[in-house]
Amino acid sequence: MKLLRILTNQNGISRRQAKALLAAGRVQVDGERCHDPDLDIQRFREVCVDQRIIQSAAPAYYLMLNKPSGYLSATRDDQHPTVMELIDPSLRPHVHIAGRLDRASTGLLILSSDGVWSRRLTEPAVKIPKVYRVTTAYAISPETEDRFREGIWFEYEQLRTSPASLEPLGEREVRLTIYEGRYHQVKRMFRAVGNRVTSLHRESMGGLTVDGLEPGSYRHLSAQEVSSIG
Repeated sequence: MKLLRILTNQNGISRRQAKALLAAGRVQVDGERCHDPDLDIQRFREVCVDQRIIQSAAPAYYLMLNKPSGYLSATRDDQHPTVMELIDPSLRPHVHIAGRLDRASTGLLILSSDGVWSRRLTEPAVKIPKVYRVTTAYAISPETEDRFREGIWFEYEQLRTSPASLEPLGEREVRLTIYEGRYHQVKRMFRAVGNRVTSLHRESMGGLTVDGLEPGSYRHLSAQEVSSIG
């Protein structure tokens, strides 16, 4: 929401008065003077006029979870355990899942209360690299790397995936880097070249890596990790 709207929303301040307050340097955002009426303000930022709080800052949560197999990337389910059961109950009402993994898949999962931030992490147009360790049912052919580099055509969406890179780890194992995160993208890409994924582990998203975090454990991201996603 724009700062000008926050100032005029239910605060008895007219647009004219709000602009005057901004020009006079009487408005603070997170403790700093602000003069820009068009500044986008999320609910995680505090807005004050003459030290009087107009908008309190809601707590922002950014969590990294090493998802084990067998857990659904969902808030609740009647049949299977969900990843929400792995985090503190006090956090569960505040966070959503950014970039889901299916029940059998493992690895890095991000949970956050900041929708703008998490959309940047997962939005295909932003092209943040996502790295997976993949095991397949059959030997990975030499042509697979070329096909992935060219992009795979998805008939249902009528689009071609962004170029992806493969690092061979064995006859049936690779490290795959993609830049999107579409529905079951990795499994669909291998299916398109006549193969089948038997295990899938997400190692990293951008600069966020699951290294050192035990399966089923989670931790809060550092300020540096959060800012690395923009």
